[in-house]
Amino acid sequence: MTTLGHPLRLGGSEARNRLVFGPHETNLGQERAFSERHVSYYQARAAGGAAVVVTEEASVHDSDWPYERAPLARACGKGWAEIARSCHHSGALVIAAIGHAGGQGSSAYSQSALWAPSPVPDVSTREVPKAMEDEEIAELVAGFEAAASLALDAGCDGIEVNAGQWSLLRQFASPLTNQRRDSYGAGRQRLSRMVLAALRQVAGGRIIGLRASCDELAPWAGLVPEAAAGALEQLAAEALFDYVTVVRGSAYGTEATRPDGHVPTGFNRSTAALVRAKLPPEVAVIVQGSIVDLEEAAAIVSGGEADAVEMTRAQIADPGLGHSLAGGRPARPCLLCNQQCQVRDVRNPIVSCTVEPESGHEGREPSLPAPTSEPLAALVVGGGPAGLECALQIARAGGRVRLVRGRPELGGMALRAARLPGRQRFALFVSYLVDQCERAGVELVTGRTASLEEVEANAGAVVLCTGSRPGRPGYVVRPGAVIDDVADALVEAPAGRLVVWDPIGGPIGVGAAELFALQGLDVVLVTPDFVAGEQLTRSGDLAPANVRLAVAGVRLMRQSTVSLVEENRVVVRHRFSGAEERIEGAVLIDAGHRLPEDELASRLAPRPGLELAGDALAPRTLYEAVLEGRRAAGAVLAGAASGAIR
Repeated sequence: MTTLGHPLRLGGSEARNRLVFGPHETNLGQERAFSERHVSYYQARAAGGAAVVVTEEASVHDSDWPYERAPLARACGKGWAEIARSCHHSGALVIAAIGHAGGQGSSAYSQSALWAPSPVPDVSTREVPKAMEDEEIAELVAGFEAAASLALDAGCDGIEVNAGQWSLLRQFASPLTNQRRDSYGAGRQRLSRMVLAALRQVAGGRIIGLRASCDELAPWAGLVPEAAAGALEQLAAEALFDYVTVVRGSAYGTEATRPDGHVPTGFNRSTAALVRAKLPPEVAVIVQGSIVDLEEAAAIVSGGEADAVEMTRAQIADPGLGHSLAGGRPARPCLLCNQQCQVRDVRNPIVSCTVEPESGHEGREPSLPAPTSEPLAALVVGGGPAGLECALQIARAGGRVRLVRGRPELGGMALRAARLPGRQRFALFVSYLVDQCERAGVELVTGRTASLEEVEANAGAVVLCTGSRPGRPGYVVRPGAVIDDVADALVEAPAGRLVVWDPIGGPIGVGAAELFALQGLDVVLVTPDFVAGEQLTRSGDLAPANVRLAVAGVRLMRQSTVSLVEENRVVVRHRFSGAEERIEGAVLIDAGHRLPEDELASRLAPRPGLELAGDALAPRTLYEAVLEGRRAAGAVLAGAASGAIR
């Protein structure tokens, strides 16, 4: 039986196992070239056991500039060489992804018309592209050839051609976007065949991969799995590629390739199995699609559904995931939250990970120093993610850690968030942290609040991770009004009609409204924004979330604020018209901004080794809690190493 740990033949090369780190946007570029940060990022996954590292896609032609730091192939030779050298040293193959976004690109940077098979406006940007002429098609093919030659000359083991969700080649292959009346319309795979044939001549015996959208999720006119598998069968018969990575999606489902936890994992398994059955055995099939647990990946390979598994987000969450293949090393779990790894938004963020904040910042965060030979004693107050991460890192460095948590359960707000639809994996992360703390020897004390006297009597380091409390209401509260903090309501929602006030527009307010409606309650979601969950655009969940709210029966009051809460009544005011509506028999659930729980911190005198982390410093997200818990541990360990803390 083939296993995930078995080697895999790819063209003339052999991958050491069947774990692939796939191409994705990182914003790590220096202008349009790969940077030293790219090198460190990919090298960490190669050193962690990945068999194949596929670099961020590079545009093959100057006409393609889809996002500000998108790599441009002609500027990437040096970067490819450095990435290949570092990853080869760790035993991984390096594949250079190349492509062109076509009509799904952006003209904001190039200030030129977008290229596409036909002048079909993109459903997202609404921009009408230019239909390519024969001369431009020839330029495109030449661009693919030049990009491939540059990558292979730089030492890459192969190239991957993008005909996936965001690609010009898919646009030519799809009836949705190819309305041409020439030979490229009569034979929609013609351009892909031309590109692959040209690259086969360039590559010789080196690897050629194809990233192919096999289901555009638009069955009325788009590519469907059976037809896509048949097209791949024809291309494979001409020996034009050595592997195919099966993906899904089109401009009509931009969240389809990388959905969050609301979508079941392994959603491309059946399509990959269909493709596997059509292709000859010497052509490897790689499956992609929210596969983040090694158990599922192993089942796919052993069951013959695919030959290898692309586990990109899982390796952002745990760069050493490959070392877990043999068992015995628990992996830091991916949450499928998309909160830090999806970087195509107006902030231009660097790729990172909610549970592994060093991702994307390799070598830039201070390493954790070992404590001195004198045993370091540390007291961590608070058992949320910040406290658990801090305690874990100190204990792993040899410190003696006691963690005190007032509530009986560990996990803090992350455990509450795990009750939300699509966020169940947050509980996996809490379990991972607790398990790792126990293995590292952390003394976990729950159900008892740390007193001021206890903290002051502690001779070693003290880290306060005391979390947050509800913020100040921006509405009038009359006697008898019932207001429930969303954190408490997630544990036990009050009965009756609920008005969820969400001035943030993130996953908590929207998720709470969805959860309560699914429990059969009458729910009204009030938001000051023009659309519910405005901040969910960062994770790709904005449109799907609004669909789920509608299906669940949540009433939306947009462009509105809560102005008054009194007994059995919530008054909502439209931001612009000033019109008010009184919602009778309602309980208000406040999902607004929070404040640090700083009572203990305010009573403690400054002292060496006193640190604050997470919401106790400033209430934000799980990402900052983990990051600052780790930074607090580093500060404590550095103080011990210098002798400032005993």
